[in-house]
Amino acid sequence: MLLDLAFPLPLPREGQAGAVVVAADGTPLRAFADRGGIWRYPVRTEQVSPLYLQALLNYEDRWFWKHPGINPYALGRAGLQWLRSGRVVSGGSTLTMQVARILDPHTRTPWGKFKQLLRALQLEVHLSKHEILALYLQRAPFGGTVEGVEAASWAYLGKPSARLSHAEAALLAVLPQAPSRLRPDREPERARKARDKVLARMAELGVWSQALVADARIEPVVARSLQPPQHAPLLAQRLRFEQPRAARLVSTIDIELQRTLEDRVASYFSNLPERTSAALLVIDNASLEARAYVGSATFADAARLGHVDMVQAWRSPGSTLKPFLYGLALDDGLIHSESLLVDAPQTFGDYRPGNFDAAFNGPVSAAQALRLSLNVPAVDLLDRVGPNRFSARLAHAGIELHWPRGATPNLAMILGGTGARLEDLVGAYAALNRDGVAGRVRYRPDAPRLERRLLSPGSAWIVREILEANPRPGSVADTFDTSGRPRVAWKTGTSYGFRDAWALGGTRRYTVGVWVGRPDGTPLPGQYGAVTALPLLFEVVDSLPRQRGDGAQRPPPANVERIEVCWPLGLPPDPDAPGLCQKKLDAWTLDGSVPPTFAERDARLWNAGVERYEVDARSGLRLSADCSAPHQRRQAQLARWPALASPWLAADTRHASRLPALAPDCADDGRDAAEELLIEGIADRATLARAPGSVKPLSLSLQAIGSERRVRWLLDGRLIGESQGQASFAHDFAEPGDHQLTALADSGAWARVRFRILR
Repeated sequence: MLLDLAFPLPLPREGQAGAVVVAADGTPLRAFADRGGIWRYPVRTEQVSPLYLQALLNYEDRWFWKHPGINPYALGRAGLQWLRSGRVVSGGSTLTMQVARILDPHTRTPWGKFKQLLRALQLEVHLSKHEILALYLQRAPFGGTVEGVEAASWAYLGKPSARLSHAEAALLAVLPQAPSRLRPDREPERARKARDKVLARMAELGVWSQALVADARIEPVVARSLQPPQHAPLLAQRLRFEQPRAARLVSTIDIELQRTLEDRVASYFSNLPERTSAALLVIDNASLEARAYVGSATFADAARLGHVDMVQAWRSPGSTLKPFLYGLALDDGLIHSESLLVDAPQTFGDYRPGNFDAAFNGPVSAAQALRLSLNVPAVDLLDRVGPNRFSARLAHAGIELHWPRGATPNLAMILGGTGARLEDLVGAYAALNRDGVAGRVRYRPDAPRLERRLLSPGSAWIVREILEANPRPGSVADTFDTSGRPRVAWKTGTSYGFRDAWALGGTRRYTVGVWVGRPDGTPLPGQYGAVTALPLLFEVVDSLPRQRGDGAQRPPPANVERIEVCWPLGLPPDPDAPGLCQKKLDAWTLDGSVPPTFAERDARLWNAGVERYEVDARSGLRLSADCSAPHQRRQAQLARWPALASPWLAADTRHASRLPALAPDCADDGRDAAEELLIEGIADRATLARAPGSVKPLSLSLQAIGSERRVRWLLDGRLIGESQGQASFAHDFAEPGDHQLTALADSGAWARVRFRILR
């Protein structure tokens, strides 16, 4: 007892050992060395193959379960053999003595051996046989910096120690005798001979039959190079940081999917510009558990900043928040799926958004605006919902937005003017396939489920239906049989200056998020969501496990109904006024709400809606309240389009929305006060050419006559500049061919000219 107090047993203390992070099936993802640089995987006796335990105990220590830590007979036999031959013929150490030497290394002197004997007796006093065996299984040397049978099995054989063959069990049983000299990755022939000695002993003792041993001898010694696993290394590092004292951390990762997607990402980004990285996250919608986690394109690539985990990084989300805005607007009863929105140059206070390609589309449906990711309709919608309310709803559902110091939610947030994390976006996109309930992504099976409602089941269904109807880029309808493919509700995003490219999508079972960019925030010109991130998203989706029914459309909830609506009013057709319905569409509505088209913000504009007036029954001319001649009056009405949509309407559509002329004997009723623009500086259908011998582009100075308000200039539908009132607007026209130039005033007045530029 005094010796025990004076020389306490040096058992491993908690916190000294390394750790291993494993996939859901127990496959190691990444091993963390202990303070001495040793790779060690925790394992219990019952987790190791019985074949290995048979080989180990029968070859190393047949009397392990009976002796008190030392075997006098074995020690005496070894001593006599040494005296007779002058060399070590067989060892006399028990497994307990080997564990003692591992825990407290000693010199190869009589005193060192005596010290080992004392430590062995001390171990037997303090620990059970099972505990001593477990120490050996976890700490026996296997070459290099690998200790323990589980680490050796994964390092050399690529499999758990529970699944060893007879030959593999014999190989691992003998390796600790001379771990450096018998390393199978360096000395396969020596390792084979040592293994065969164990096999012969097992046959000699009758533990394994001669037939089994003969088969085992045929098996070659093939070992992998000694490298620790590096799958999902950034997730493993994250879990290790969260639980620094845990020796074994179980993740939710699907190892086969993880390996497949790591290879896909590495191959996909091999030809992209330098310093480009990527992040990829796949989660199971039902459990919110991560199935694949790629935090960077290449973990060990310093040039790509591969050590930076972009799944957790704050980046501009581009247009990826738009589906939640449209869903919230549906829940608020502001829109249905085919509500008429206007994609035209507009100003919201001092904010003037434009589209990604600088072009405008005029009148569009809400579904079309979302699928095309149009910016002006989204800003218009956010202005009506309210940036603060939208931000609060996202925060409630788990999407915490990152704002610069002193900044508050504003209209720019819907175009990427804030910061978000990939894992939060993926958890939110899962709501589209979870009846509107978002959640925090879970990386451990024991992680708590944190779920919050983001959208109602009905609006989530409608938004998903809109996004699923968006075809894959490059696909042609009815060309290939796509019935087996899962339906994907996808959305892309690109941040300002091409710094971040996003693609997020969900199937019935999985949600996938992809980010591409440079971790240092420098631009990546020409790389944006639809070109860079989206192809990888569909490669991932096509790699996911499938089930029957993944490609089927799901029925809508009871409160979602498909009805016919009419433009420009956005309401169901009125049988008593068929003239008000100029274009029919099938719309998804929520809770029976059919909201009309938004009114113009500027009260001075010709507002969308029903215009009621009186006409002369014979001439059809419009009548005012004050007409000098008698008229047979008749009530009339027409549906008017938003003023800013006018330049994009067909001529017959504009004519159908125009008031009849006022009868000459009637006083002005103020309904013809709308401005009319005239473009000066170029004639309609003109043909233009550069000066002879000039290499400079054709330059024109233009004016929009008829308005004192701001005028936007669009060339072939793309914004090229603006002017104020009748001020001159100069522009260089370099591209030859046919063009359209449109001047659009803030009042809704507009003018257009067509012209040709010769080569």
